[in-house]
Amino acid sequence: MDDEQGAPVEYRQLDMESLKGLAHPLRVAILDTLATYGQFTASGLAERLGESSGATSYHLRQLEKHGFVREVADRGTGRERWWERVPVGLNLNATELPDSPANRAITKTVLREWERSRSALLADFQERGFDVLAKDWIAATNTATVNVRLTREQLKEISDAWDGFIDPFIAKFRGKNLVGSRPVQIHFNAFPVLDGDETTEQSGTETTPDDVGGSA
Repeated sequence: MDDEQGAPVEYRQLDMESLKGLAHPLRVAILDTLATYGQFTASGLAERLGESSGATSYHLRQLEKHGFVREVADRGTGRERWWERVPVGLNLNATELPDSPANRAITKTVLREWERSRSALLADFQERGFDVLAKDWIAATNTATVNVRLTREQLKEISDAWDGFIDPFIAKFRGKNLVGSRPVQIHFNAFPVLDGDETTEQSGTETTPDDVGGSA
């Protein structure tokens, strides 16, 4: 996927060492918060996440050690450091990682926390969106579920093309009921983050990398 200027988005393939550095619920929450809302201090993260500043400071240092976050240059002081997510997309492909019970447990922890965060934002949108958003925002949203029987090869084809147009692939495979196919759910969710700020004037260009591409 390209960004607004057409330059390829950089992706980081997560290995077991980096996964171990991420496999803590608060670390995933911190990383998600920085990715979604931008720069924070440890105390700001603590207030938002309901944790102590000592806990967020510790986990920020661990995330920095594993290359997930970095201190914001030329902002803050020694006592009040600002942090941001390292601007690369994260890709977790469990099939390419060494297989062991311990590694599977770590992978499940990270995927579970990512999904918990996504589900919380979607639930918030579904609960409050119609009350707090203008109609044009509601019209621009889309939450969809498709049920179709696919072979492994067909599912891989759709996954690889997820950033393109999904409908032609669904039309191609629906109703075939090929030997080896089984029920598959495909979800697409695109919605505004309700407690994020809406830009009211142009103040430069800021791009956010794609957050996560994963397969369990």
